[in-house]
Amino acid sequence: MTTTRQPSGTPLPADPPLARELLDGLAEAVLTTDETGRVTLLNAMAAELLPEITVGTELSRCTVAALARAVASDADRFDADHRGRRLRGARRQLAGSRFAWYVRDATEEHARADALLAERSRTAFLAQAGSRLGLSLHRDQVLLATTTLAVPYLADVAVALPRPAPPAEPHARWIRYADGEPAPVSGLAPATLTDTVPGLAEALTGDLTEPSRWRDTELADLAAMLPPGFGHPGMVLVSPMLGAEGSVGALLLVRRAGRVDFDPRDIELAREFAARAGAALATADLHGEQAHLARVLQASLLPPDLPSVPGVTLAGGYRAAGDSLRIGGDFYEVFPHPRGALFALGDVCGRGVGAAVLTGRVRQSLQTLRLVEQRPLELIDLLNRALFDAPDAARRSQLTTLLLGSLERGPDGVDIRIAGGGHPAPLLVTTDGTVTPVPVGGMPVGALTAARFAETRVHLDPGDLLLAYTDGVTEARGPRDAVMFGEARLRAAVAAAAGQPPAALIDRVLGAIDDWLDGQAHDDVVMLAVGASVPA
Repeated sequence: MTTTRQPSGTPLPADPPLARELLDGLAEAVLTTDETGRVTLLNAMAAELLPEITVGTELSRCTVAALARAVASDADRFDADHRGRRLRGARRQLAGSRFAWYVRDATEEHARADALLAERSRTAFLAQAGSRLGLSLHRDQVLLATTTLAVPYLADVAVALPRPAPPAEPHARWIRYADGEPAPVSGLAPATLTDTVPGLAEALTGDLTEPSRWRDTELADLAAMLPPGFGHPGMVLVSPMLGAEGSVGALLLVRRAGRVDFDPRDIELAREFAARAGAALATADLHGEQAHLARVLQASLLPPDLPSVPGVTLAGGYRAAGDSLRIGGDFYEVFPHPRGALFALGDVCGRGVGAAVLTGRVRQSLQTLRLVEQRPLELIDLLNRALFDAPDAARRSQLTTLLLGSLERGPDGVDIRIAGGGHPAPLLVTTDGTVTPVPVGGMPVGALTAARFAETRVHLDPGDLLLAYTDGVTEARGPRDAVMFGEARLRAAVAAAAGQPPAALIDRVLGAIDDWLDGQAHDDVVMLAVGASVPA
């Protein structure tokens, strides 16, 4: 009787049936070969996974190609797809030149790994898409990013059809990007497009909330949006691009015939991507509307062309705030009359639409009130009362600093009366270069119903200048340590222009401010220079 020994030396009876039963109970396929490479033993799992192999089969010539190549090349491992399963095998040498192959079914493990890789790929795609779409604040940029991101990861061709931006166009405009094209292209969609592409009308109106998949439908109007020679699409997926208030467009993802269809994970990914694109497009549209509103308001707030006033020379300077979407409230106005002119220069506290509305109200009120009152002190008091008579006066917290003056020409220069409402003092520049502040005082307009205002007088000899300005001039901050331009630099720039016409004074001061800012953002800068004309 043949026996084996345990490590302790105790004999262990050999039991071939038991050994066979143990081998057949293994979850791995086991097969052994002799010195000639022929199979001598297979367990039950080997018979299930590798039914082509039987006892006596020469393993290097078996029909399992990956295993045969491994044996022929004396490799210790193989990895292959076989009969719809993923098999992985490893070899161990036995006594002599015999070998044992252990083969396991790794199908589920491989599927889990593939699923994990696919999920990581989808997550990376959405992260990249979110990053690029989030950086796009313009409608065209969002549409370009949407189509180029989707190809080739999601489809061979991506077509974005945004809902027409107001004012509405007669036909929707599409933008397409196809794999292999150098750049996206665009065009006008025919009016019948929504009738011939299934799900498109619902996606554009917001009735479709999930992607709509279709195949084997006539190309119809869709052919005009596909690249030349593309042929009949294999699969088309229509996804709504949803914003906070409904659909902002539709995204068409087209795959060539022969490419695998959209599976449920692809459809879910397309839905999420289209939703992000829709949110980015809605944000871009809102940004565009705000930018348009800001431009319209800024245009309405630009200082008017200065009128011609006999005996007086005038020049204005204006620099809008560095941020194009910031709507400022600095302004000046000049109203001529038979004896000379009225002028106003003010700064509405605050920013944005509220400040723009108040600026417009102040300017319109001055336009009207000056017809009944042209004395500066009385006029500024009327303006204060008019602002508090407005329906929303009790709810607003904005006020205006203001200089309001009258110019009257005389035989030896210009006489000026200036009423002040809490505004920086204007500067008097004589021909010899002397710069003197003209203190006016007063309380800001719109601060109190019983506000008190002050008035002063100044005379300009021929060649003298009076410069009124807003605090954006002195508070302009340079790039180094954010130091303000300040009154000292302003006076130096003004003194350097003594004896020159008002336009030269304005140009010198603006040049000094620009040099000081060195490209930095700044507040609104507004100036008005008044001079007495030198007799001819």
